[in-house]
Amino acid sequence: MKEHIHPTFDKILKREDKEKLLNQRSIVIWITGLSGSGKTTIARDLELELHKKGYLTKLLDGDNVRTGINNNLSFSVEDRKENIRRIAEVSKLFMLGGVILINCFISPTKEIRDQAREIIGEENFFEIFVNTPLEVCEKRDIKGLYAKARAGLIKNFTGIDSPYEEPQNPSVEVKTENISVEEAVSEILDKLLPRIEYKND
Repeated sequence: MKEHIHPTFDKILKREDKEKLLNQRSIVIWITGLSGSGKTTIARDLELELHKKGYLTKLLDGDNVRTGINNNLSFSVEDRKENIRRIAEVSKLFMLGGVILINCFISPTKEIRDQAREIIGEENFFEIFVNTPLEVCEKRDIKGLYAKARAGLIKNFTGIDSPYEEPQNPSVEVKTENISVEEAVSEILDKLLPRIEYKND
């Protein structure tokens, strides 16, 4: 009887139909890095450049996720896992609708990122590692979060009292210490555009 639980799934429009309509290949771009590394700035500029080129995108980050669907989660290890699980599931739904997702989340451990990759699918997961040294991130810390973490006012802060495991084989690695945002976005686009260009096979 299980095959009748979701009887409409084989009747609704498929991902390929949406991609054809939008003239793009959908994908989930997953931007990871320390707080202050430049993830959100790069994500915003990347979305703007893709928009100029006619691509339909959706940007998700901690601000618009943790104030909504994940507003009941803390920053404990278990809640971080659940945070990423929900984000990955939502991302998959957008992707199946033909949309290009741009996600910027610290997602600090390999286990958490692998969880997202498994939900979304290896072939749909475009990982960008924004590789910025901790000392540079602290200097950029306009919100004062690192100072509060070092003072013990914020617990489980990645890079201070909670680990960050660097991706070993990302789709793109950008080192923002010595390059501009424009240069970082250009590096990403060089590898991303061939993946999202629609070709009517």
